[in-house]
This record gives sequence, C-alpha cells and structure tokens, in this order.
Amino acid sequence: MTELQAEIRRGGETGAFRRYEVPRRDNRTALDVATYIQRRLAPMLACRVVLLLPLLCCQLAFAAEVEGVKLDEHVKLGSSELVLNGAGVRTRVIFKVYVGALYLPEKKSGAAEVLALKGPKRVSMTLLRDLGAQQLIDALEDGIRANHSQAEIAALEGRIEALAAVMKEIGSAKEKTVIALDFLPESGTRITVDGAARGEPIPGEDFYAALLKIWLGGKPVDADLKKAMLGQGD
Repeated sequence: MTELQAEIRRGGETGAFRRYEVPRRDNRTALDVATYIQRRLAPMLACRVVLLLPLLCCQLAFAAEVEGVKLDEHVKLGSSELVLNGAGVRTRVIFKVYVGALYLPEKKSGAAEVLALKGPKRVSMTLLRDLGAQQLIDALEDGIRANHSQAEIAALEGRIEALAAVMKEIGSAKEKTVIALDFLPESGTRITVDGAARGEPIPGEDFYAALLKIWLGGKPVDADLKKAMLGQGD
C-alpha cells in the first residue's frame, strides 16, 4: 500500500466527510498529512479535524512491536526529538533477556556512523525477565571491556564504577521495567528507570560511545541485536 487515506469533515455541522489519498512517507505525522492536503489537494480547506483510518493511526502511534513490547516511533529527549533506529531481542543462551532499542537524531545503518553521530541518543532495555543488580552490572561491564583495550578501560574505569554504583542503587529490576541509557550533550550519560532519573549524570561523550559499543562494537553482546538496532533486518 503506497497511499495513506485520510477523512476530513467539510462544510461545518451540516457537512460530510471527504476522503483524500496522501503518499506514504516514513515518519509522517497527522499534522504532515493535514498540511499536504491543504497545500496540494484542497488549498481552500480550513482543516479542523483529521480522522485517519485505523491503519494510519496505528502507524503513527508505534513504529514497532517486539516480543509484545510496543516501541514509540519518536521520543523526546531534552529539547530534541529522536527517532527509533532499530530494535531487537537480547538473547542469552536460550533465554530472552530484554528488548533493546536504539534512538537517534536521524536514522543510521552503520555502527561507525552511529558512533560518530553527534547529539542526544538513547538505548532502552525493556526487561523480559527479572534481573538482579549484579546481573545488570556484569552485563554492562563485560560488554564495555570486550570492546576496549586495557589503556582505554583505564581511562573509563572511574566512570564504569559510577555506572555500577547507579545500578546497585536501582537494585533488582522486574519484568517489563524499562531501563534507558540517555546521552545528553550538556551533561553526559543519564540513567532512567521507567522514566525516572537515577543517580548523577556520568560525563563524557567517550563514555557513552563506550556504552554503545556494548551493542554496536566489534564484539557485540548479541550479533542479531546489533543488526536489529541498526535497522538491518534479517
């Protein structure tokens, strides 16, 4: 299906709905649809209400659903809007651990591009099982150490310890808990649990790049999840 269908009421209280077909575009919002109709199809239209068909409503609300976890297409981080770059499941042996999602200022399909990209970013983990604090700490630390030299680890050590301290404060996390690792250029890495900030921000863009390498580095924690986060599909 290459067209979106929208119905707009015309003629006030005694009017009727008229259907318009609008070319489908990635990330198109209801406001974009209304603007397109006003500019291209009905220049005299005073558009008050746009009723989109169910398929479009669903598309605008969520970009993806992974293992029953609904993921927003866009999220607000500070004053910036981020787009879902890709998402997948972290699997350890036979166990599904969490749904990992990567949000960026703009979509990228290569790991090097993501690591070089400036601006705010987010990695969210929606847990598919209960996890203890030490399990979270070990998973993050092991992922960092696997993708850095001893010299690089030495430069990051104090901040890795700060990350571990925040995770200990969080304690055990239940299934469906959402843990987000946000990068805010003005302050550094912020950790949130179900939307609530925990601990103090950890400074340094290099530290957030080290975190990203857990999933996108040369030795990712899960190769299939890396592909999914980069939007590369199967």
